[in-house]
Amino acid sequence: MKNDILYDIAQKMDEMSKGQKRIASYILDHYDKAAFMTASKLGAIVGVSESTVVRFAFELGYDGYPKLQKQLQEMIRNRLTAVQRIEVASEQLGSEEILDKVLNLDIEKIRRTLEETSREDFNSAVQSIVKARTIYIIGSRSAATLASFISFYFNLIFEDVKLVQTTSASEMFEQILRINEEDIMIGISFPRYSKKTMKALNYAHTKRAKVIAITDSASSPLVKEADYFLQARSEMASFVDSLVAPLSLINALIMAVGLQKREELKQTFDHLEQIWDEYDVYEKVENQNEKS
Repeated sequence: MKNDILYDIAQKMDEMSKGQKRIASYILDHYDKAAFMTASKLGAIVGVSESTVVRFAFELGYDGYPKLQKQLQEMIRNRLTAVQRIEVASEQLGSEEILDKVLNLDIEKIRRTLEETSREDFNSAVQSIVKARTIYIIGSRSAATLASFISFYFNLIFEDVKLVQTTSASEMFEQILRINEEDIMIGISFPRYSKKTMKALNYAHTKRAKVIAITDSASSPLVKEADYFLQARSEMASFVDSLVAPLSLINALIMAVGLQKREELKQTFDHLEQIWDEYDVYEKVENQNEKS
């Protein structure tokens, strides 16, 4: 609780000026909206100047208002309800130019993911995956699509890949019962973080398996269970989870692992091409030159 920005604001209210108290009260009551407001907009809403908002941030110990705003955004990631997410998205995006705004937000997430993901953790994760006896992959709710994507490609590369189903906690633990130090678990979760994914990673950690966490922030609860932390930004506070940056990171992970296993992968695809051709799996598209 003592690391919570709302707790800090409440504790320091008695020392604040009249204008700063108005800012503090608004943030405490509407932190979900304040986190995405500029200093000028926040000042206009509570009836103080932009400079008063900036001084408020300094009084709390932040090096400017953007740092306070960032801390608010980090704090609310796992607090917003679905209804609050819809309201925040409406304020952030407005009603016009949704395509441009959403795509530009996703581009920014990929850029930040590229800047912030540890190359050391990424490379070590690749080597651990290649060496693992069994690869366990878990993701719940919207992250389940990402887990399924990794599982699809890793099943083409490795013999023993298990996509952990999270329908119930008892079934989940039955699937990971025999995990040990020869194995690896890849856990994927973004706000609001899945308790089932957390419990699975904790179990894998206690069994001394290597753990890879693919999540949005160093403050994510997945990180404390992980040997390797792969950060992928997913910041848009909306009822729809933005999975663009996580998917891009996962593509890079699959590619890096595939290059480590290139010879085995070539043999696998040679065999698959024969099967696909024999059983007429794919539609054959005629070459225009051949038709003419």
